[in-house]
Amino acid sequence: MCIACGISVLACCCGSDACSLCCGCCPKIRQSTGTRFMYALYFMLVTVTCVVMMSPTVEMEMRDHIPFYSQMCKKLNAGENCSDLVGYSAVYKVCFGMACFFFFFAVFTVRIRTSTGCRAAVHNGFWFLKFVVLLACCAGGFFLPDEKNFLEVWRYVGAIGGFLFLLIQLMLLVQFAHRWNQNWTSGVEHNKLWYAALALVTLVLFSVAVGAMVFMAMFYTHAEACFLNKIFLGMNSGLCVVISMLAISPCIQTFQPTSGLLQPAIISVYAMYLTFSAFASKPIEMVPQDGVNVTVCVFPFNSGSESDNKIVTGMGTAILFGCVLYSCLTSTTKRSSAALRVYRNSMQENEVKFFMPLKYDYDDEENTAGGQNVIYDERDGTVYSYAYFHFVFFLGSLYVMMTVTNWFHYDNAKIERLLEGSWSVFWIKMASCWVCLFLYMWTLVAPMLFPKRFEA
Repeated sequence: MCIACGISVLACCCGSDACSLCCGCCPKIRQSTGTRFMYALYFMLVTVTCVVMMSPTVEMEMRDHIPFYSQMCKKLNAGENCSDLVGYSAVYKVCFGMACFFFFFAVFTVRIRTSTGCRAAVHNGFWFLKFVVLLACCAGGFFLPDEKNFLEVWRYVGAIGGFLFLLIQLMLLVQFAHRWNQNWTSGVEHNKLWYAALALVTLVLFSVAVGAMVFMAMFYTHAEACFLNKIFLGMNSGLCVVISMLAISPCIQTFQPTSGLLQPAIISVYAMYLTFSAFASKPIEMVPQDGVNVTVCVFPFNSGSESDNKIVTGMGTAILFGCVLYSCLTSTTKRSSAALRVYRNSMQENEVKFFMPLKYDYDDEENTAGGQNVIYDERDGTVYSYAYFHFVFFLGSLYVMMTVTNWFHYDNAKIERLLEGSWSVFWIKMASCWVCLFLYMWTLVAPMLFPKRFEA
C-alpha cells in the first residue's frame, strides 16, 4: 500500500494525476477543490516567507545559527550579512516572483472549458515542477537590473493591485455573510437549536464590533487633536447601525425573508477592522503637554505605531488566509457575480452547507491505491474559471506585498520603523471600508429596486 501510494504521489508531482493524501480514512475530495488547495498552499508558503523576511530578528538568528554565514553571503552577493534577503525590498522581489507565476498561469489558462486538454493537465498536476518554477520566479526577482527604479515602480503597481484585491475580498466577505445566514436559517427546519446558534454568533460579532468602536474612541481620539478620527469613527459606526436596521426592515424582509442581523454583524466587524487599520496608518499627531510635544492617538501599549503595524499586518494576513481558503472551498470563482446577488429563499441542492455532509457524484470517483479517494468532477467541463482564479491570486500576491510591508516604502532592504504613517494608505483603507459598507447595502436594496432581475 505504501509503495502504491508513493507512486500515486509521484504521479501527481510529476504528472497530471490529482493529488490526494495517503490515508484511506480521509474524506473524499474533489479534483477541483484539491487543485485550488494546492495553489493556496503555494500562496501561503510564500506569504509566510515574506512575513519571516520582515522579522527584525531573522538576520540575527541566521547569523548566530548558520555556520560560515558571512562567507556564504559574500558568495551569494547578498550584501553584508545577507541584508538583501530581508526587509522591504526582499519582500517586494519575492512577491514580484509570485505575482509573475500566477499572472503567467492566468494567461496560460484563458478559455479552458474542459479538464481533458493539455493546458488543463498542467493546471491540475505537475505540482513539483510548478513548485520549482515558483521558486525560480521568486529567486529571479533578486537578479533584476536597476533595482531602485524597479522597486519604486513596483510599489505603485502593488498599491493598485492590492486595492483591487481588497474589492474582491469585500465581495467574498459579503457573499460569505449571505451564505452563512442562509445555511443556518435553513437548518432551523430540522433543529430549532440553529436559532440559538445564530443568535449567539450574531451577539458575539456585534459585541466585538462595539468593543472595537469603544477601544478606538478611547485611544484613537483626543480632545485637542485627531479630528478626522472622530469624524470617520462616528461616520463608520453610524453606517454600521444603518445597515443593521436596513437588514431587518419590513421593506427588505419582503424581498429577502432570510435577511437578518448575522450579515451586518460580520460586515460591521470587518468595517471596524478597516477603520482601525486606517487609523494605524495615518501620520502621527502631537500635542503640547507641560511644554513637551506628546504623541497622541496611537496604540496605548509598547511602542505606539510600531505595535499598530504588527496588529494590522497580523489581522490583515489572517483575513487574507480566510478569504483564500473560502474561495478554495467553494466554486465561487466561476460565479463571481453571485457576490453581488442576493440569495433567495432556498438553497440549490448542489450548494455546500456548513457542518453538513457533502454529497458527491460517485460515478467519477477513483480510488488512489488505498489512499484518499478523488472525485474527478471536471470531466464534463470546468466548475470554475481557471484564468480568473489565477488572476485573483495574482492580485492577492500584490496585496500580500503591501500588507506585509504595511503599504510603506523600502529603505535599502533594511527594516525601518516608519512611525510617521502615510496619508495615501489612510485614504485607501478608509475608502475600502466605505466600499464594503455600501456594497453590502447594495445587496439589500438592489432586489427591491430591480425585482425582476433578482427573481429566482
